[in-house]
Amino acid sequence: MDRVELCREKMEELFGGKPVTTEGNDPEFMRILQRFIFGEVCYLGSLDNKMRELITITVLAVNQTLPQLASHTAACLHVGATPIEIREVIYQCAPFIGFPKTLNAIATIDQVFEQQGISLPLESQETVTEETRLEEGRKLQEPIYGTEIADKYAYLPKEYAEAVPRLLTELGFGDFMLRSGLDHKTRELLILVLLAALGGADLQVYSHAIGAIRAGNAKEEVLCALLHGMPYMGFPRFLNALNAIKPVLEEEE
Repeated sequence: MDRVELCREKMEELFGGKPVTTEGNDPEFMRILQRFIFGEVCYLGSLDNKMRELITITVLAVNQTLPQLASHTAACLHVGATPIEIREVIYQCAPFIGFPKTLNAIATIDQVFEQQGISLPLESQETVTEETRLEEGRKLQEPIYGTEIADKYAYLPKEYAEAVPRLLTELGFGDFMLRSGLDHKTRELLILVLLAALGGADLQVYSHAIGAIRAGNAKEEVLCALLHGMPYMGFPRFLNALNAIKPVLEEEE
């Protein structure tokens, strides 16, 4: 099949509909977009439709492109992602993009859920308490990342040298990474793509590429995830991410 036929096939799989041919005010642009994303990019690499759509909604949440987030939330459901999986993908954006943008994304996915008759609120996925969130967060963080944050910011005044790594561990790992609903391998891969889409986070992209692989992702899966996010984040951020993770990809296994 050529990419026009592949695009038609993929859009049926994801959205249950056909691509634009002559409809709307900008059919030429839509044909370029759809054939590139759904006729080419979606067929490169090993990831399945469900993982690709989770990657897509991650980047759309980062970009705050909420109309597209709504469309791809529906696509996520169509290809078998559960409402809890979708919610967890969005929730874990908070430490990286901030709470206000995450709230915007949550409102968007909740609207889709309600339109599809999904009862809210969804079942809780919390696994830690106020008393255990730091300790349990460290248990997850340190085998993968060591104490690099504490070491890197030890030069700060004592109060801040203690607070910065603690806050990161409590929020990022205790409150979010340890939630059920998504496995750790998936979370790390999505966070890597999130950081690439964010831009200006090359050090974190490098660290989380290592983290994604240590969590069980193959190097090919890392490449495929970043490539799939490229049409939504743009070539510059995609290429910057590839440059950042070059040492990881070249490292002998």
